[in-house]
Amino acid sequence: MATAAVDTSASFSTFPESTTDERIKKLSIDDLAKRNYIRWDAKGVENPPEGEEADINEVCDLINQMQRIQFNQHRHAFGGTHARTQGLIKGTLVVPDDLPKHLKQTELFSKGGSFPAACRYSTEVGDPGIDDRIPQPRGFAIKLFDVQGEMYDAGAGWPTQDIEFNNTPAIELADAKTTKEILGLRVKYGHDKEELYRQLEQRKDTDLQKARDQVRNTHLESMRQYSQTPYRFGDYVVKYCLVPSSETQRKLYEETVRPEHGNDILHRWLQEFHNTHDAEYQFQVQLLENLEEQPTEYAGTPWDPEKYPWQTVATLKIPKQDSFSYDRKAFWEDHMRIDPWHGLKSFQPLGSVNRLRRVLYPRSSELRRKLNGRKEIHLKHIDDMP
Repeated sequence: MATAAVDTSASFSTFPESTTDERIKKLSIDDLAKRNYIRWDAKGVENPPEGEEADINEVCDLINQMQRIQFNQHRHAFGGTHARTQGLIKGTLVVPDDLPKHLKQTELFSKGGSFPAACRYSTEVGDPGIDDRIPQPRGFAIKLFDVQGEMYDAGAGWPTQDIEFNNTPAIELADAKTTKEILGLRVKYGHDKEELYRQLEQRKDTDLQKARDQVRNTHLESMRQYSQTPYRFGDYVVKYCLVPSSETQRKLYEETVRPEHGNDILHRWLQEFHNTHDAEYQFQVQLLENLEEQPTEYAGTPWDPEKYPWQTVATLKIPKQDSFSYDRKAFWEDHMRIDPWHGLKSFQPLGSVNRLRRVLYPRSSELRRKLNGRKEIHLKHIDDMP
C-alpha cells in the first residue's frame, strides 16, 4: 500500500526540537484520502459575529494611529505590523505531479509545475528598530508569480498569489474583537510594559497574549512558519505551514540569540546563510475535519497535528544569493505589500482575522504611501523586482 510522509509535529514557538522518526509518522495515502474533510462552504466554517464590522473599523483606526506614532518618531511610515525587514530572497515553489486527489486543490496544486517566488523575512511588531535580541514573533511572506485562475477583484490585474506566515501556529490577535481590545491596550500602555502586563493578566487569554514575548529566539532559517488562520483549499479548508527541510537549516535551530550577538544579529545570520547555502522548505497543509476541535473563526487555538496531520504539497527552493539587497528592501517597503486577498478565489482567506485583513491592509497601505509620498506598485513578473 502506498504511503506518504506526513508531519504530525508542531511547536507553539518555532521549529520542533526533535526531527526524529517518532515525530514523523508514515500514513497511508488511501487512509488520508478517505478522511471526512469539511467543504469550504459548509455551514459553520464562517460565522461572522454581530458587531464585527464596527470592530474592524476600530482596528483600522488603531493601526493608523500606531503608524502615525511611528512616523512622528522616524519621519517615515511603516506597515502596522512586520515593519522590520530581515531579508528578501527569490526562489521557486515546485509542485509535484503525483499528489493524491484530495491534495490536488486550487490552481496552485492541481497539477505539477513551478511558480517564481519573492519572499520576505520580517519581525512582526510595527517598530522597525526593535532589537533582534528581544523575543518576538517572526514572519515570512511569499508573492508567487505566473499564477493563473479566477482572482479576487483586488488582485485581478496581475497573475500573483500572496501567502503570509508567522512562526507560531496560533495568533494572539485571534479575531476582530480581540484585536481591537489588544491593540487598544498596546496604544495606551505600550510605553509601560509592567502596566500592560497588569492589564493582560485580567484577561482570560492571558497566556496567549504573553506568549509573543516568550517565542524561542533562534536563526530565522530554522523556523517553521504557519498561516495561523484558515484558507479555502479548493473543495476543502486548510491551514498551511513551511518546514525547513535541509539538514543545515535544521541544525541552525540549536543556535539561540544571546545578549553579546548585537541588535541586528538575525539579519546578519540570515545574510551569512544565504550567501553560502541553498535553502529548502516543505509547503504543508492541515485539512479541516472537525469544527469543534479545529476552530475557523478564532485563530488563537492551534489545530492538533496528532489528530490532523500536516501533508506536504510542494517544495520552496531558494538558491544561494544575497538576502539583504538595499535596493530590494527599499522597493518592497516603499512600493509593495502582501495581501492574502490578492490571489485566487479557490484560496480564499477564511475567518474573522482574514475578514479584518481584507479591510485593514488597504487602509494601512494607503496611509503609509500617503505619508511617504510613494505609490503602491503591483508587479506582474518577478524580474520587475530589484
